[in-house]
Amino acid sequence: MKLKHLLLVGIFAAANLVNAQEIKKNVIEVTGVAEMEVEPDEIIFNIGIKADNKNQLADSEKVLFETLKNNGVKNEDIKFKSMYQSLYSKTTKLTKNFNFKVNAKTNVTKLLEELNQKWVSNLNIAEIKNTKIADFRKTVKINALKAAKAKADYLLESIGKKTGDAIEITEIEDYMSDSILPIAYKSKMANVQLESADQNMDYSFDNIENIKLKYSIKTKYEIL
Repeated sequence: MKLKHLLLVGIFAAANLVNAQEIKKNVIEVTGVAEMEVEPDEIIFNIGIKADNKNQLADSEKVLFETLKNNGVKNEDIKFKSMYQSLYSKTTKLTKNFNFKVNAKTNVTKLLEELNQKWVSNLNIAEIKNTKIADFRKTVKINALKAAKAKADYLLESIGKKTGDAIEITEIEDYMSDSILPIAYKSKMANVQLESADQNMDYSFDNIENIKLKYSIKTKYEIL
């Protein structure tokens, strides 16, 4: 008899648990949005040099490194990317590509003028960044969550209700990058052939568009 009694109690408790789980709380679902503009403080360039033989290439590479160094670019901010040797070209037989990084203190216009050399095959921007972008991203996401909470508060207050605990928080998929290549700047620097570059063009950081961050957070709050 005791066993049957325990089984009945267990079944009754399980039934109550299922009924409790089936009770749905009244919730409000809102989306908060936040934006921020961040000034770039770093540009990564890709540069290619060309030569007819290894000695010429080595000489050009030496001049390249000296030019970058004289303009404040550190050795650790210069990265080798690739090297190509053509067995069929009647002119240029060797090319070598590097990435180098400049900051807001660099006189970019002066640097590009000094790199206006025949042995430079191409020069373009790989990335425009802000070194503290990760912190700014966090701030914008937090502000988006706060905006969602504020929206829930005033919507519920208008019907005499209050915002309860957060039941669900979802970050909406973001397609924005930590780096940018703004159209206005891209049109000037996407693929600069230095032999024909506009000498009056201003390539300074002041002429770069800000990085624009925008994030959305979807939330569900209990209605009290």
